[in-house]
Amino acid sequence: MARNEGEGSDGAPPRRGRPRSIETANAILESAYALMAATGLAATTIDAVARNSDVSKMTIYKWWPSREALLIDAFLHHAAQMLPLPPESSGTPAARARRHAAAYAEALQGEFGKVQLAVISECISKTGSAELFYARYLQFRRDALLEMIAAGQKDGSILAQGLPEDLYDAIYGGLFYRYVFGIAPVTPAYARNLVDLVLRPKD
Repeated sequence: MARNEGEGSDGAPPRRGRPRSIETANAILESAYALMAATGLAATTIDAVARNSDVSKMTIYKWWPSREALLIDAFLHHAAQMLPLPPESSGTPAARARRHAAAYAEALQGEFGKVQLAVISECISKTGSAELFYARYLQFRRDALLEMIAAGQKDGSILAQGLPEDLYDAIYGGLFYRYVFGIAPVTPAYARNLVDLVLRPKD
């Protein structure tokens, strides 16, 4: 089942043990993201995050099992604010998909895109795969958007007959591929057109 954006201050899976201080957790996550954006991942060490957020390294390690997990959760925390998942009340599934894809395309043009790519690269270099990034960040957002696409297929507002996961991957995989390789600009207009091409909405 997809997790909700409101599950925890950073959107990360709940953890057992001593409850977090929301203020302290947010300070750590915001400091980690700010360091990634300003100085790059190499300089975003646990020591640097601890100094920048005025908390102890012990506190950080108590709540995050690894540096990579902290970096991903910091990215997730920022993404939840910058790219919130579209609520059902905000329009048809296709309209919500257009809006979210356009916002993602716009975000890719700034520091968000650079940080996302750096975090994924870090996960792959340290663990040999992007599985940790998928499990901690992408999975619940992907699942929520799959449900949205499936709802549009069910109510007839989305005419595409493919599996929701294939349609989602065609949209967001296409945007990310185009961004990573610099094939052409990834603009909000392009993202909206791509959604219409893939989903074939009635509206």
